Amino acid sequence: MRDPHQIIKTLRVTEKGTAQGEKLNQYTLAVDPAANKIEIQQAVQKLFKVTVLRVNTIRVKGKVKRLRGSLGRRPTWKKAIVTLKAGDKIALE
Repeated sequence: MRDPHQIIKTLRVTEKGTAQGEKLNQYTLAVDPAANKIEIQQAVQKLFKVTVLRVNTIRVKGKVKRLRGSLGRRPTWKKAIVTLKAGDKIALE
């Protein structure tokens, strides 16, 4: 297994993600694009010491941006929404 710090890049804190965390016990993570659901589940369980019930992954396509007339593109990244067992939490500090 790869190092969990290579698989999980950041914990995304947004309004929607905060609402999901409170109501559904789900957390949003930016992960390595080559990681699969099993690797993500094992990395979250190892890093945060929680029990993962389900992992959903989404490829987020980078937006096209314009800077002084020239076109550019933000990078494409992979998002994982992780559902935890009732009672488990990930500290957002």
